[in-house]
Amino acid sequence: MTAPLRHDYSDLDDLQLARLCSQRDPGAVRHLLTTNNQRLFRAAWSILKDRSEAEEAVQSAYVRAIGAMQGFAGRSSLSTWLTRIVVNESLAILRTARRRRAYLELEGVAVIERYRERLMQGSEPVAPDAHAAGQQLRALIERAVAGLPDQFRTVFVLREIEGLAVEETAEALGIPAATVKTRLLRARARLQRALTPEVRNALLGTFPFAGADCDALGARVLAALDIR
Repeated sequence: MTAPLRHDYSDLDDLQLARLCSQRDPGAVRHLLTTNNQRLFRAAWSILKDRSEAEEAVQSAYVRAIGAMQGFAGRSSLSTWLTRIVVNESLAILRTARRRRAYLELEGVAVIERYRERLMQGSEPVAPDAHAAGQQLRALIERAVAGLPDQFRTVFVLREIEGLAVEETAEALGIPAATVKTRLLRARARLQRALTPEVRNALLGTFPFAGADCDALGARVLAALDIR
């Protein structure tokens, strides 16, 4: 009996990894999740500004992407391809939420703000950092970035926090590279008024999505794909 092949997934190129994921190779799918969870979560959050909805968008995007993985042709990087799917999924959730709000407003529901508060309850996990100052700093940054206009916020998160190139960001968002540059400049100008250089240097510590949160999302994706 032939022993199953063992892969060092970090050595695979994108096309090889995509092929294994399309075959539901458990190790390949787990590698895909662990290497992309943080970026995809941040991209989704930049659109939805809600952690639980961002997780929902990422989970749905993974299931959709792995179902379509045979069609990945490698014209862009696998992570950029995934980011585009997450962006589309997040925008779809946002459109649904807006339709729901429009319906409630049309029906004259006076408690819409309380309804939105209920949706938000429990969406912010308790930060594990033992230092209160660090927690306050991250909260300050998250509020400042959350306050950016929608069209600036996602560009800022992908470029400044995730470190995507201008071309990758443009491809992921479906906009020209020149637009990415303009929106980033405007986002930086808006944030400069609120954040000191020391705070800006702490950007990489914001929007944490690792540890138990990351593992839990991965487990849900694997379960949805019936991969063990």
